[in-house]
Amino acid sequence: MRLALALLLSLFVASAHPAPFAVQVGDTKVALDTPAGFADTMFTGSPRLIELAESLTSASNRILLFALTDADLRRFTLGDPIEGRRYLIAVTPRAMERERVSGEAFRAFVDEALRNAGKPPAPGKPLLEVLDARPGKLTLLEELRREPDVVSVLQGTRLTPSEDRPELKQYLLSTTTLILLRGKALSLGVHTTYEGPADVDWIRIVTARWIDELQRLNTR
Repeated sequence: MRLALALLLSLFVASAHPAPFAVQVGDTKVALDTPAGFADTMFTGSPRLIELAESLTSASNRILLFALTDADLRRFTLGDPIEGRRYLIAVTPRAMERERVSGEAFRAFVDEALRNAGKPPAPGKPLLEVLDARPGKLTLLEELRREPDVVSVLQGTRLTPSEDRPELKQYLLSTTTLILLRGKALSLGVHTTYEGPADVDWIRIVTARWIDELQRLNTR
């Protein structure tokens, strides 16, 4: 019975994934979608996934979307451990949810969110050298986009090694995108573990495509 239910759920995810969906933010409906290869998990109502999503953002934000890779969502529905190497999240600040955000208010939101981000390293400096210099701390690596209604940055961190494996180095990359859609301020996060330069290319491309797609959906 459990396997049959999981297979039905997997089929539902596969068929529902390509269609954008609307979320209510205050008095406005904002269109959301996930990049190819990802599926939103909010429909599952899983306490485990909700707890995981909540660990990625402040309690002052409302989670609109938390997406795993299609493969991870399949694993989850079958009761198998997820890999968790890549995931996405979209949130909106609760304090701004019911108001229409002006351009000036959005700029203030961006300034506050990135106030402590620091400055990116000099061009050409090796990525791992930058992250090794600040273990356990989120480091600004690059500004990807800065426009009146969207600001996006690439960040990374070297995880603090565990006591039993002090020699093991693990790195994470993430992008934070602050975007104004239909008068509402959203924050988008794309996350991946770092295993090589291809992961940097991947996260840049996925972030850019997600921004473009959400802007397209919300200008209709």
